[in-house]
Amino acid sequence: MEEDGEGLTVREVGRLVGLRSPGSVVYHLRNLEERGALVRDGKGWRTCRLPC
Repeated sequence: MEEDGEGLTVREVGRLVGLRSPGSVVYHLRNLEERGALVRDGKGWRTCRLPC
């Protein structure tokens, strides 16, 4: 995010953590969001960040 000002895509996150299915990545991102570990500033997952 620091390099180009945008967050990773769901597919990029999946590739980095070893998940093939974008649906699996979204499932885990939603879980993290519900627990307060991630915050989304918009509708897409590229807008998620760690809470301050």
